[in-house]
Amino acid sequence: METQKVKVQSAINAPLKKVWEAYNNPEDIVNWNQASPDWHCPSSENDLRVGGKFKNKMAAKDGSFEFDFEGTYTEVTPYNSLSYVLGDERTADVRFSESNGQTLVDVLFDAEGTNPVDMQREGWQAILNSFKDYVENK
Repeated sequence: METQKVKVQSAINAPLKKVWEAYNNPEDIVNWNQASPDWHCPSSENDLRVGGKFKNKMAAKDGSFEFDFEGTYTEVTPYNSLSYVLGDERTADVRFSESNGQTLVDVLFDAEGTNPVDMQREGWQAILNSFKDYVENK
Protein backbone atom coordinates (compact mmCIF):
# COMPACT_ATOMS: atom_id res chain seq x y z
CA MET A 1 0.00 0.00 0.00
CA GLU A 2 1.36 3.40 -0.98
CA THR A 3 1.82 5.93 1.83
CA GLN A 4 -0.23 9.09 1.49
CA LYS A 5 1.71 12.37 1.60
CA VAL A 6 0.17 15.21 3.59
CA LYS A 7 1.16 18.88 3.34
CA VAL A 8 0.82 21.69 5.84
CA GLN A 9 2.24 25.19 5.54
CA SER A 10 2.45 28.56 7.19
CA ALA A 11 3.58 32.05 6.18
CA ILE A 12 5.44 33.54 9.13
CA ASN A 13 6.02 37.27 9.51
CA ALA A 14 9.70 36.95 10.41
CA PRO A 15 13.04 36.69 8.61
CA LEU A 16 14.28 33.30 7.45
CA LYS A 17 17.21 33.19 9.91
CA LYS A 18 14.92 33.74 12.91
CA VAL A 19 12.42 31.13 11.66
CA TRP A 20 15.12 28.50 10.98
CA GLU A 21 16.73 28.99 14.39
CA ALA A 22 13.42 28.84 16.30
CA TYR A 23 12.41 25.69 14.38
CA ASN A 24 15.62 23.88 15.28
CA ASN A 25 16.77 25.19 18.68
CA PRO A 26 15.63 22.91 21.56
CA GLU A 27 15.25 25.94 23.86
CA ASP A 28 12.68 27.31 21.38
CA ILE A 29 11.09 23.97 20.44
CA VAL A 30 9.81 23.39 24.00
CA ASN A 31 7.91 26.70 23.74
CA TRP A 32 5.95 26.00 20.55
CA ASN A 33 5.77 22.25 19.93
CA GLN A 34 2.19 21.44 20.90
CA ALA A 35 -1.05 21.08 18.98
CA SER A 36 -3.34 22.50 21.68
CA PRO A 37 -3.10 24.41 24.98
CA ASP A 38 -3.66 21.23 27.04
CA TRP A 39 -0.42 19.72 25.67
CA HIS A 40 3.20 20.77 26.01
CA CYS A 41 6.74 19.75 25.05
CA PRO A 42 8.67 19.29 28.32
CA SER A 43 11.97 18.38 26.63
CA SER A 44 13.70 18.55 23.26
CA GLU A 45 17.00 17.25 21.91
CA ASN A 46 18.20 18.09 18.40
CA ASP A 47 21.43 17.02 16.68
CA LEU A 48 20.88 18.96 13.44
CA ARG A 49 23.11 17.10 10.94
CA VAL A 50 22.69 14.23 8.49
CA GLY A 51 22.55 11.10 10.66
CA GLY A 52 21.77 13.22 13.73
CA LYS A 53 18.73 12.47 15.85
CA PHE A 54 15.99 14.57 17.39
CA LYS A 55 13.62 13.71 20.21
CA ASN A 56 10.76 15.87 21.45
CA LYS A 57 8.70 14.70 24.40
CA MET A 58 5.02 15.46 23.80
CA ALA A 59 2.83 15.32 26.90
CA ALA A 60 -0.68 16.10 28.06
CA LYS A 61 -0.45 18.78 30.76
CA ASP A 62 -2.70 16.69 33.03
CA GLY A 63 -0.14 13.85 32.92
CA SER A 64 -2.56 11.40 31.28
CA PHE A 65 -0.42 10.64 28.23
CA GLU A 66 3.02 11.29 26.75
CA PHE A 67 5.16 10.07 23.88
CA ASP A 68 8.48 10.82 22.20
CA PHE A 69 8.36 12.21 18.68
CA GLU A 70 11.75 11.24 17.33
CA GLY A 71 13.63 10.65 14.13
CA THR A 72 16.90 10.81 12.24
CA TYR A 73 17.89 13.52 9.76
CA THR A 74 18.52 12.35 6.21
CA GLU A 75 19.14 15.81 4.73
CA VAL A 76 20.00 19.19 6.29
CA THR A 77 20.57 22.28 4.15
CA PRO A 78 20.82 25.24 6.56
CA TYR A 79 18.22 27.97 6.05
CA ASN A 80 16.63 25.98 3.22
CA SER A 81 15.40 22.48 4.03
CA LEU A 82 15.60 19.40 6.16
CA SER A 83 14.33 15.86 5.84
CA TYR A 84 14.00 13.10 8.39
CA VAL A 85 12.78 9.58 8.90
CA LEU A 86 10.68 8.65 11.93
CA GLY A 87 11.05 5.47 13.94
CA ASP A 88 8.18 3.83 12.01
CA GLU A 89 9.96 4.60 8.69
CA ARG A 90 7.66 7.45 7.70
CA THR A 91 9.44 10.46 6.23
CA ALA A 92 8.98 14.22 6.41
CA ASP A 93 10.44 17.09 4.41
CA VAL A 94 10.48 20.69 5.65
CA ARG A 95 11.21 23.58 3.27
CA PHE A 96 11.89 27.20 4.19
CA SER A 97 11.69 30.10 1.72
CA GLU A 98 11.68 33.84 2.23
CA SER A 99 9.60 36.27 0.19
CA ASN A 100 8.36 39.82 0.83
CA GLY A 101 9.45 39.83 4.48
CA GLN A 102 7.74 36.53 5.26
CA THR A 103 9.14 33.05 5.61
CA LEU A 104 7.08 30.23 4.15
CA VAL A 105 7.42 26.89 5.92
CA ASP A 106 6.14 23.84 4.01
CA VAL A 107 5.99 20.44 5.68
CA LEU A 108 5.28 17.31 3.64
CA PHE A 109 4.92 14.13 5.70
CA ASP A 110 3.85 10.52 5.29
CA ALA A 111 0.51 9.80 6.90
CA GLU A 112 0.39 6.95 9.39
CA GLY A 113 -2.22 4.23 9.04
CA THR A 114 -3.97 4.48 12.41
CA ASN A 115 -5.66 7.89 12.47
CA PRO A 116 -7.71 9.61 9.74
CA VAL A 117 -5.58 11.70 7.36
CA ASP A 118 -7.64 14.84 8.07
CA MET A 119 -6.98 14.44 11.79
CA GLN A 120 -3.24 14.09 11.14
CA ARG A 121 -3.23 17.15 8.87
CA GLU A 122 -5.09 19.18 11.50
CA GLY A 123 -2.65 18.10 14.23
CA TRP A 124 0.48 18.94 12.24
CA GLN A 125 -1.08 22.23 11.11
CA ALA A 126 -1.96 23.13 14.71
CA ILE A 127 1.67 22.59 15.72
CA LEU A 128 2.84 24.74 12.80
CA ASN A 129 0.31 27.43 13.80
CA SER A 130 1.71 27.32 17.34
CA PHE A 131 5.19 27.74 15.86
CA LYS A 132 4.04 30.76 13.82
CA ASP A 133 2.49 32.40 16.90
CA TYR A 134 5.64 31.76 18.93
CA VAL A 135 8.05 33.17 16.32
CA GLU A 136 5.95 36.23 15.53
CA ASN A 137 5.64 37.09 19.24
CA LYS A 138 9.20 36.20 20.29
